Amino acid sequence: MGAHGSRGRSRDHSALLTALGVELGAELLDLALTHRSYAYENGGLPPNERLEFLGDAVLGLVITDHLYRRHPDLPEGQLAKLRASVVNMHALAGVARELGEGGLGAHLLLGKGEELTGGRDKASILADGLEAVIGAVYLQHGVETARETVHRMFDGLLAEAPLRGAGLDWKTSLQELTAAAGLGVPEYRVAEEGPDHRKEFTATVVIGGQGMGTGVGRTKKEAEQRSAETAWRLLSEQLRVAAEEIGESQDAESTPAGNVGNSASEAG
Repeated sequence: MGAHGSRGRSRDHSALLTALGVELGAELLDLALTHRSYAYENGGLPPNERLEFLGDAVLGLVITDHLYRRHPDLPEGQLAKLRASVVNMHALAGVARELGEGGLGAHLLLGKGEELTGGRDKASILADGLEAVIGAVYLQHGVETARETVHRMFDGLLAEAPLRGAGLDWKTSLQELTAAAGLGVPEYRVAEEGPDHRKEFTATVVIGGQGMGTGVGRTKKEAEQRSAETAWRLLSEQLRVAAEEIGESQDAESTPAGNVGNSASEAG
């Protein structure tokens, strides 16, 4: 682990630690920041995946506990929607990008391949790294400090959760829209990549034989919801523009008739 530790400590993580609001031991922080691509290229060093596994559970507990206490009258299904609006790959990546100057991505240890393909800003890598850091905070400081750290990072999203959660079921919203427009039922085509414990799903929603939206997520459901949201926004705009064009066309057709009538009355 010596090579791993020395490589991590050669980087300045002070901005990241300041943003987190906690201190972390150098070795533990190095581990939290080590993506599997870097670990593989450097002789099989331990990657951050175990810490990510732990951090995912800690994050889920803190967010679920907050929502349970904050919304005592909501049923389980609604609470699950609120949680999903906060704990998802894209929301976590957004939080990670705001962690100090350059965001979490600037501090990650990545392999050359990931580095060349923009891994420092890849949503899945940022989300995994953030969970690993949360796991590290929990290991070193315990659950209460981890709770405080999570709240510092996620309180903004938690405040927006009721609004975000209300629009979370984009698949239902899209199906209602396509039904109203006479376009049939949306079809979802999902591709997956990565090992079983680290799959990434890409969903494409097809409406009337045409691809209308694509979404990426850690689960098939998340990917489908994101593709449905993209398609809903696109289709809504297309229908709005079409309605405006029809209205303008009708106005154009009626105007000449009115002018002719006016001319005739004036002549008489």
